[in-house]
Amino acid sequence: MSADLTDRPLLVTAVGGAPGFDLARVLHLAGYQVIGTDTNPLAAGLFLPGLTPRVVPPSRDARYTGALLDICRSERPAALIPTDESEILRLVELRDQLHALGVRTWLPSPAAMTACHDKAEFHRLARLHGVPTPRTWLPAELDRIPEGIDLVVKPRRGHGGKGLHICHTVRQARVLCELVDDPLVQERISGSEFTADCLIDHDGNVSAITRHRLTVRNGLSVAARTFHDDQVAKTVTATVAALGMTGLCCVQGFLTDDPGRVLITEVNGRIAGAFPISEAAGADLIGQFLNGMFGRAVNHDRLRYTPDIHLIKYVDTIVAGPTPLAATRPIPSPVPSPSPNGGLR
Repeated sequence: MSADLTDRPLLVTAVGGAPGFDLARVLHLAGYQVIGTDTNPLAAGLFLPGLTPRVVPPSRDARYTGALLDICRSERPAALIPTDESEILRLVELRDQLHALGVRTWLPSPAAMTACHDKAEFHRLARLHGVPTPRTWLPAELDRIPEGIDLVVKPRRGHGGKGLHICHTVRQARVLCELVDDPLVQERISGSEFTADCLIDHDGNVSAITRHRLTVRNGLSVAARTFHDDQVAKTVTATVAALGMTGLCCVQGFLTDDPGRVLITEVNGRIAGAFPISEAAGADLIGQFLNGMFGRAVNHDRLRYTPDIHLIKYVDTIVAGPTPLAATRPIPSPVPSPSPNGGLR
């Protein structure tokens, strides 16, 4: 990857998380100017040397849109690359406004992002297109669950393994459905968990770099190993086609204990937290993504990779001086609105 696509900066969001931190660092080392945003002024990525730090409100905050567009007007980034799932849902709505400011994006469609965010919708679409997924039930369907199987209860729209509970009976699942916000129940799958880093070009051609998730902490793969498997590659390709994905995404699933059986559990419409393993294995994942974003052809030959490459993530330390002024600039609180009884709320 070379920094020959633009002399304007690239904006990377959520640089306090694993995908954003590593992406900002990779782009900077390649020679690009990088603007990093995060909701936390102490996010590690805001302290990366050479990065222009900016703090934004959470994407669910009414001030988010104005804050982000103000950054785009003042800093004039050539492109925006989001790395947080909830943020992407907002950015899909802002695509036209960003393009009007000269900021390129390469985002999934609203329907595709809905399927990524809503596990029940993903299950429905996957089954409609013949993509194998774990059996899934909503709380109103618990009577349909057969006895004698282990179950997983988790938020229907959660991510990162937050709020996930394992249980062994339908009765236990009923109790957990009362405790988990907007829950969904799935059969528990045993086998080898994998992630596929995918790049889908504008013509729908797919390259997938697959890795075993050897150690997972809080939903993030901290130890992984690349591998090749024709059935996994075929199933991953069918999955992203069923959702109509484009650009970068990651697909998660299992090679089950039943020989040759592949099950897909979810798709994330963003770059994966352990994407550096794909680059280390020889795939020019970020370079080819940038090619596609800036209107060049994606060279899928440059996305071939070597199996049996390992990635180990560890905690590092950034030694920094005073907090960058731009990163600590307070975000004004919204003006309180009158309540019906005349007070403030």
